[in-house]
Amino acid sequence: MKQQKRQAEIVRDTKETHIKLAVDLDGGAVAVDSGIGFFDHMLELLGYHSGFGLEVSCEGDTRVDGHHSVEDVGIALGKAFAQAVGDKRGIARYATVTIPMDESLATVSVDFSGRPFLVFNADFTAAKVGEFDLELVEEFFRAVATYGGITLHVNLHYGSNNHHKAEAIFKAFARAISAAVKIVSDEIPSSKGVLE
Repeated sequence: MKQQKRQAEIVRDTKETHIKLAVDLDGGAVAVDSGIGFFDHMLELLGYHSGFGLEVSCEGDTRVDGHHSVEDVGIALGKAFAQAVGDKRGIARYATVTIPMDESLATVSVDFSGRPFLVFNADFTAAKVGEFDLELVEEFFRAVATYGGITLHVNLHYGSNNHHKAEAIFKAFARAISAAVKIVSDEIPSSKGVLE
C-alpha cells in the first residue's frame, strides 16, 4: 500500500498572534522564528531530534510577554500533528523515551490515543531562562496535547540547571513523538478499530 504523505500546514490568526506552521513527519527542513530566542532553540531541538520537517513563523505580542506566542505555537503544532497522522493507521501509537542532558534527566511518554491529557511533573528553580518564562514549558505541552489528541506524560527526574532541564524535556518529547508516529504495521493500533 502506498504511504500517504504525512504533512500538515496550519495558519492561525488571532489578535495576539499570527502563526504559520508546517510539519512533515517523514523529514524535511527545520526553520523556526517565534520571536523568542530560547523558545526557538527548544523548537529547533524538537525538529532535529524528532527527524521531522518543522517550519514555524510566529509574530506575537511579545511586548506583553511570551505566553500567547508559546501557547499558540503549541496549539498550531498539536493541530498539525493530528492532521499529519490522519486516522493513525499503522503508527506505533505509544512511546516512552528518557533523555539525559548533562545533570538533568527527563522521561516523556506519548499515546496518540485521541484523548488529550497532560501530566507534567517538572520543577524549575528560577522563573526564567534569559527572557523566557519557564512556566510556559508546561503551557506549550498542554496546548500540543490538547489540540493533538495526545496523552502526554512529562517527568523531569532531577537536574540543577534550568536550561538543561527544559532541553532534556524537549529532546525526550522529540524522540518520543517520533517513535510514536513511526509506521510499524497496516492496522489501526486499537482493539476498538478506531482512535479518536
